Amino acid sequence: MSTIKIFDTRISLRELVFTLTGLFCVSPWVSPPAALTLGLFIALFVGHPFLHINHRAVHMLLQCSVIGLGFGMDAGSALKAGRDGILFAMASIAGTLTIGWLLGKILKIDKKTSLLISGGTAICGGSAIAALSPVIGAEERQVSVAMGTVFILNSAALFLFPVAGRWLHLSQAQFGLWAAIAIHDTSSVVGAAGRYGPEALQIATTVKLARALWIIPVSLMAALFFRGGSSRIRVPWFIGVFVLAVLLHTWMPMPFFSHVVVGASHAGMTLTLFLIGCGLSRQVLLNTGVKPLVQGIVVWLLIAGAALWAVIALA
Repeated sequence: MSTIKIFDTRISLRELVFTLTGLFCVSPWVSPPAALTLGLFIALFVGHPFLHINHRAVHMLLQCSVIGLGFGMDAGSALKAGRDGILFAMASIAGTLTIGWLLGKILKIDKKTSLLISGGTAICGGSAIAALSPVIGAEERQVSVAMGTVFILNSAALFLFPVAGRWLHLSQAQFGLWAAIAIHDTSSVVGAAGRYGPEALQIATTVKLARALWIIPVSLMAALFFRGGSSRIRVPWFIGVFVLAVLLHTWMPMPFFSHVVVGASHAGMTLTLFLIGCGLSRQVLLNTGVKPLVQGIVVWLLIAGAALWAVIALA
């Protein structure tokens, strides 16, 4: 691809397009769904010039953005949201893993890929897959298929959930709880809930992060079941830092600092979704396959439907 010289530095046209689009995504004019769409455009028609570091960049940017959001939350409200969502979390995670296991057997998907898809749907998307894969000794292709499945559905959820929530006239509290349970990745949970309203954002973020802690017991059970993988379990440390940020904001409020950090965190989440879109290349889409995608869609629709019924019925 042709190159352009800028300040005595030569960069390719692909790198220039990627960089300018990424900078545009952190501006106030770009919404999370629009950022994801721009990322998909880059992936499918331009090409990601830094694909080899995309996953690590998404991981780090997501963690920093989540921590920053803690500086805009009250500890009492966050504690209530986490407490109210714990029963939903327990029931939905157990149900999702069970249904995913049954569907995997029916569709004859290998056990490790099936567990990764189910775990990603049940807990927190790509983070859960990244935590479970070394524990069960998953191969690179199995991880890739699971990631592709979850990211495709996660991207669709970012567009569909706010529209569905408004059509169903869900309150912010109802939508925040529904999004935290039924949307895979934290980035899309925050993106969707942030569009719905500030109360929805606080509830969704708190419940989702509390839900992410279930990586630990699920990983332990998976290690016992497979017995062939690593015994090392990746604990989501950034959740502890998020809690500290919430406590600091509650006990030592700094309005200007909090305003700046929370604003930067929202921009970071939007940029995260842009990078996720950039990672959904043609190869990822082709490698996903039909059966894993069917498993992911069915499990996702069931958990989303059950969670929606629960938040409306128990309101």
